[in-house]
Amino acid sequence: MKFTFKIQQYQTDAVDAVVRVFQGQPYTASTSYMRDIGTLSNMSGQMRLLPGLEDDTQLEIEDLMSEIGYKNEALQLTDDQLLQNIRGLQQESNIHQSDALVAPLGRVSLDVEMETGTGKTYVYIKTMFELNRRYGWSKFIVVVPSIAIREGVKKSFEITADHFMEHYGKKARFFVYNSSNLNQLDAFSSNSGINVMIINTQAFAASMNEEKNVEGRKGDAAARIIYTKRDEFGSRRPIDVIAANRPILILDEPQKMGKEDSATQKALKRFNPLFTLNYSATHAKQHNLVYVLDALDAYNKRLVKKIEVKGFEVKNLRGTDQYLYLENIVLSSKNPPMARLEMEIAHKNGNKREFRTLGVGDNLYYVSGEMEQYKGFVISEIDPFTGIVTFTNGDELRKGDVTGDVSEMDMRRVQIRETIISHFQKEQELFKLGIKTLSLFFIDEVAKYRQYDEDGNELLGEYGRIFEQEYISVLNEYRTFLDADYMKYLDAVDVHEVHRGYFSIDKKTGRSVDSSVKRGTDMSDDISAYDLILKKKERLLSFEEPTRFIFSHSALREGWDNPNVFQICTLKHSDSTTQKRQEVGRGLRLCVNQAGNRMDAETLGDKVHEINVLTVIASESYAPFVADLQKQIKDVLYDRPTKATIEYFSGKSIKIDGKPIKVDDRQARAIYQYLVRNNYVDEEDRVTQDYRDDVQNNTLAPVPEVLKPIEDGVHALVQAIYDDTLLKKMFEDGNKPKVLDNPLNERFEKEEFQRLWKTINHKYAYTVDFDSDELIVKAIAHIDSELYVSQLQYTVTFAEQKAVLSADMVREGSSFNDAKSKTSTLKHAHTSQVTYDLIGKIAEGTVLTRRTVAKILQGIRPDTFAMYRNNPEEFITKVIRLIREQKATMIVEHITYDTIEGSYDSSIFTAEKSSLTMDKAYRAQKAIQDYVFTDGLAEKSVERRFAEDLDGAEEVFIYAKLPKGFYIPTPVGHYSPDWAIVFHEGMVKHIYFVAETKGTMESLNLRPIEKAKIDCAKKLFSKLSNGAVTYDHVDSYQELLNKVLR
Repeated sequence: MKFTFKIQQYQTDAVDAVVRVFQGQPYTASTSYMRDIGTLSNMSGQMRLLPGLEDDTQLEIEDLMSEIGYKNEALQLTDDQLLQNIRGLQQESNIHQSDALVAPLGRVSLDVEMETGTGKTYVYIKTMFELNRRYGWSKFIVVVPSIAIREGVKKSFEITADHFMEHYGKKARFFVYNSSNLNQLDAFSSNSGINVMIINTQAFAASMNEEKNVEGRKGDAAARIIYTKRDEFGSRRPIDVIAANRPILILDEPQKMGKEDSATQKALKRFNPLFTLNYSATHAKQHNLVYVLDALDAYNKRLVKKIEVKGFEVKNLRGTDQYLYLENIVLSSKNPPMARLEMEIAHKNGNKREFRTLGVGDNLYYVSGEMEQYKGFVISEIDPFTGIVTFTNGDELRKGDVTGDVSEMDMRRVQIRETIISHFQKEQELFKLGIKTLSLFFIDEVAKYRQYDEDGNELLGEYGRIFEQEYISVLNEYRTFLDADYMKYLDAVDVHEVHRGYFSIDKKTGRSVDSSVKRGTDMSDDISAYDLILKKKERLLSFEEPTRFIFSHSALREGWDNPNVFQICTLKHSDSTTQKRQEVGRGLRLCVNQAGNRMDAETLGDKVHEINVLTVIASESYAPFVADLQKQIKDVLYDRPTKATIEYFSGKSIKIDGKPIKVDDRQARAIYQYLVRNNYVDEEDRVTQDYRDDVQNNTLAPVPEVLKPIEDGVHALVQAIYDDTLLKKMFEDGNKPKVLDNPLNERFEKEEFQRLWKTINHKYAYTVDFDSDELIVKAIAHIDSELYVSQLQYTVTFAEQKAVLSADMVREGSSFNDAKSKTSTLKHAHTSQVTYDLIGKIAEGTVLTRRTVAKILQGIRPDTFAMYRNNPEEFITKVIRLIREQKATMIVEHITYDTIEGSYDSSIFTAEKSSLTMDKAYRAQKAIQDYVFTDGLAEKSVERRFAEDLDGAEEVFIYAKLPKGFYIPTPVGHYSPDWAIVFHEGMVKHIYFVAETKGTMESLNLRPIEKAKIDCAKKLFSKLSNGAVTYDHVDSYQELLNKVLR
């Protein structure tokens, strides 16, 4: 399996934020200098005469021998120009403005803040290519704080090489610094292409301490190597060779690289950097911040997984000192809620812990075989919404609670079992989508998983034995709930093959051992262990690899960033909140399928957080675990506003169709009045829950006419305002009871519904027969009107600092008087030398012929086409979108549908099971299933109100919430309508209705692609049902009634 990569806007924005800081810097290709090659020149003749060398090897030797070196050209911009470029970018992105350049390493230090799992390594690699393309800089050093990260970065360079080759027409030459192979530094210096050295701080933090490098004093070996003239290196000092290149430093996780006066920071200055780029989710020291994508941004933009936490609490109930564990609330449409309890059962040969599924009225005393400790424990209530079981003696157990005689190993067994249950529940759905599911256990002692006998043969430790016992037990219990194809996949693999340990290996014995940790940390530097983990990364994502459950030492956690980790279980207690977040961070990346494609919003649409859910099986209860995580996330969130005031909105920058627009005072007042009028802010100007709910349910009140042109930007600004409820949305309680079975009921079989179902239950095919010339004309006009591609500009601004300053002024970036500025476009900016297949890329993205695309590009205005030179990537992306929008509007006019062979099996109604929690369930009276699961907030969503109204309406006979698996193909993507409804004959004009519920009826508020899908559905049902089935888009039951009565 091979990862695939695609252009993502947020990553492009992060790259551009850095690159635009240097607007005004002239392009200079390969600035050369005479290298100091030392005494290597005496060997050059012999080296060039070596016979039988491969071409690549010969070229590297020639680089090695060459006296010409290539260094980064110096920055031509003044400090004022750099600062004003930075301030302009910060204003566009609503980042607090810098008052001065911060430059501890080189001319400037720029901060890029990106949440874990959003691809910061990809971003800084792409930034290197862009800095090279626009300015000619080619020498980079990536500094990382650990061997784990170093090996991960190296892996990223390897797997993205072909992707960047496609886009830039070149590859970066990269290597990991090794003091025993210094000749790599010569190749780094003498090659004119993009060259990258990757180095971890352990390789130089002490070694570059020049004070230690004194004759007669003890200093480490690496220090003597890098600071002294080496015979094997032509009597040169390696540090001088590195510094001569004037490299650009990229610090990955700089907060882990010591304080400003530390040995590490002093050593970094010896590199003689041109400037420094800092990439982290949590910057400890602030420099000049140019891009922010914090944890909230990443979650809200659906760039990382949603987090679900299964917590466990040991309780002491008054009546018992014996074991009692509430594993689950079993929900079924046919039976009342039942409690699945593990308890002690008396047998003739002794007591044994066993599971029992019990209901209201069951007496644990009798169930247990009359064990005294369970006297008084009669179940009085089972609440499926809260997951609480209440006993007649007043005691309560919440799902996940364990009580009585509980050892640590009992708790570990519970955690392992719950991990396996969660894995099966999730894996069944992901298996259908071609997504491999992995679960990761972190342990603190290898012997608990793997042991050895006297002959050195591997044996299972206690965790390994427990895992195999519980795996077999859970598999057998869940057989009746699991699909046949999935069961076949499970049964094909023996339990011994589904789990594996990844640990450090003792070089002498070859046995797995506990990972040694770096002094002052809890992380390991064992390169062999990380190498094994990374080598298996792609293999683990394949269904051909039987391993699905992984045990690894917690000290190796930084090495795990596999995107298909869906369960993380820490089989140890940790008081470290930082460690908790680091462990959770291992599973945040969005998953990939068997083709290596990322399962993101582009692929899954609104289902991103239904598919991408990380379940954390904690060793403590839900509340404190989540509270600790939320506190740490809040502490490192970018400083966000908390009130929606006129002052907040005024002067803010928003982007409309890619163009930056500043909100003026009149618009700011209109935004505030709109929020007040609709109860979207409270008396303290804080955003209300009403606003958050309406956003979730797509029912926002329309903005006044003055704000229509900037509507999207208005809501982006309001949603950027922080309150604590935003963090709570990031976490789900994994112990909420789930409906595992929601079968079709007798209403499905009724003749009236079957008549409707048979009418619409077909597979469909479409043909679109429209005039290409018409599309060409409309696309040309649309592109000329709407296309905007950002240009390289530089701004010269003059401003004086205010005479009196306050801390608030500095923090808000208002410590300067109003500035006068002049912005100029860089007329002679260096343009890309890469030959893009422009027509091919657009043809692929629009599914049009090359001939049609060529005619569109030929027809647009010369000044429009000239935008391509400014930013080819942005030009291609936006032209594809604009053509697709025009194509979507034309499709509706020219599409025709036909039925083809095949229909849907009724099982599609019961296929979606993984995320059906009771808080999203509505107990329906007239639906074909007993539970209807609605989108949005359960109590207030448009769908929830619609279902309630259907049940309460006399005119409605039967209805169904149509599953996502039932879809209509359209040229702009699959479309799944929401409802199929049968009305009582004689009470309405249209008996059969298929409906789409949206929060707004304004067609202008539907995006062109979405509107095209709905319009296609209207055409389909109009033709294929001969008028028997009506289809429309409604926002309420009353709107539906108006349509069926007409």
